[in-house]
Formats: sequence, structure tokens, C-alpha cells
Amino acid sequence: MRILFVCTGNTCRSPMAEGMFRQMAGEAGIPVEVKSAGVAAIPGSAISKHAEAVLLSRQISGRMTSTPLNNELAEWADLILTLTQGHKRQVLYAFPEAASKTFVLKEYADDEDGTQGSRQELDALLAEKALQTALGGQVTDEDRRRIMQLQRQMPVYDISDPFGGSRADYEETAAEIHEALVRLIRKLKAEG
Repeated sequence: MRILFVCTGNTCRSPMAEGMFRQMAGEAGIPVEVKSAGVAAIPGSAISKHAEAVLLSRQISGRMTSTPLNNELAEWADLILTLTQGHKRQVLYAFPEAASKTFVLKEYADDEDGTQGSRQELDALLAEKALQTALGGQVTDEDRRRIMQLQRQMPVYDISDPFGGSRADYEETAAEIHEALVRLIRKLKAEG
């Protein structure tokens, strides 16, 4: 399985998720390839010093630099896990064909809140909206209203952004990511 974690600049959240998940999957015996990217990443930028320090404190090393999300990475991934709902919308807008494999990390890991059907409907509507926009078409008023209704019903799955914050902010975000990754590992093991 190939998993791609996506955040904004690929300097904080997604590199921490990539590093922690690679380590956790290895310890759990789950064969997986892991990468990360950003929807607005500057190619080759170093990850933030606090993100690097958090990873080092967890015995996770390896030089990571930012990578912009591109078509090659979107096609490479079997599963695209974003760190916020906004990132997911950006992925679906840029790559509507990836809708069936794109989720917010917490959304995918938690998938027990009874909203799966509504999420799938919303994802399909958002992908159709992106496709219609790209083709110069229009989304119906009915679909637009349904998108807004579904978005209001969805729980918030965003992982906090530590960018520009203190080391403690990064530790809090890492703990939030780790908690979601524990549930992800459990889900992947259950699925075999």
C-alpha cells in the first residue's frame, strides 16, 4: 500500500505524519510506502526546525524536504490522507479522479461516526463540481444546496496547524497526529 499525507507547505504536519506513520507501520509489521506533499509547497524547502526536533525526539530521522502535490504523486498513492478538510477540498479540486481515495486523516481513521454515506455523497458532489468547473460547466443549484447542507453536517476533522508556533505547539500537533495514526494502524491491521 502507498500512502500520501498532504498538508499546506509540507514543512510541519504532513512530514510529521509521514515520519511517525513510517515508524509505526514498521513496528506493526504493515508493509507500506509513505510520502508527503503540500498543496502550496515550495520544492526543496526544509521542514520546520520544531517539526524536525519533534521527529528526532521520537527517534525518527532522515532529511525531509517539501514536495508540492502533483499529478504523479496523486496517481502513485493508493490512499491520500490530508490533515484538514480544506486540504482535502484542494486535492479534490485539483485531482477529482482521486476522490475515491482521498480522505482527511481523522475522517478515515475514525470512520465510526455514522457519516460515511454522507461523506461519500459530499465527496462525489465536490468532485463533480470540480470537474464541471474545469470543463466550463455549471453545478446545479440543487447540488450546490446539497453540498452546503452536507458540509454543515460533517464533524470537523482538522489537525491544528503549528506553523509559526512554539515547540510546545508542535508537540501538541504531533500528539494529535499520533492519536489519529494509532487508529489508522488499528484500521489497517483489521482490514489485513
